[in-house]
Amino acid sequence: MSAHGQFQLSIDTRPTGCPGWTVQDVVSHMACSFWLAVDMSKLPDSTGLSSERAADLYVGSRRSMTPKEVLTDYETASSRGLEIMAAIQGQDVDVPLGDVGTYPAAIVPTAYAFEHYVHIRYDLFSPDGPFGDEPPASDALRLAPTLDWIEAALPQQNRELLDGLNDAVEVRLSSVESRTLTIGGGDVSSRIDCDAAAFVRWVTQRGSWESLGIDAKGDPADLGIARRLHVF
Repeated sequence: MSAHGQFQLSIDTRPTGCPGWTVQDVVSHMACSFWLAVDMSKLPDSTGLSSERAADLYVGSRRSMTPKEVLTDYETASSRGLEIMAAIQGQDVDVPLGDVGTYPAAIVPTAYAFEHYVHIRYDLFSPDGPFGDEPPASDALRLAPTLDWIEAALPQQNRELLDGLNDAVEVRLSSVESRTLTIGGGDVSSRIDCDAAAFVRWVTQRGSWESLGIDAKGDPADLGIARRLHVF
């Protein structure tokens, strides 16, 4: 898994934290994300589909591949993709990504950091995934760009939901990566304190506030909206 560090995965058909997807499907998905940047001709036509439905289409098209072919495909796509990510970071252009949003080129690489962080730790490793060993560490090197993507994507991907806020919600993150996010506009009437890694689980809807130890105080209606935030 060259795009994310040195660890070994057994690519097989065990179920994962992604409903309906196996380990092989998750690895295929991460490869397909790189092919979107490298060479879209490697993927079936997804015109008119949402990003999530397109992802299902791409993964389905690779289910006949062997585990070795899936790994080779990932290694090829990711090595070429990382070169492209490095090249675009310095470009002063906006990159449209369909229903995922439109972002400055410098932000786009953080989408890949986010995707790998979430799928590997939360979908492949326990408690939701089949791998029982300790997942790769949630260190600042990987958590910081993951949070950068969430900060950029959250307003675009939750626009209608955020329109329902009465006031702003302040989220104070701690532990490995400390930062404060303000969600919505106006005065801050609600505050949420949580571990940064728990925040990632929350906004990808992979855990409840109660199970993640999130401390929230303020307007019940605004906090109810905050619970439903979803970044992809």
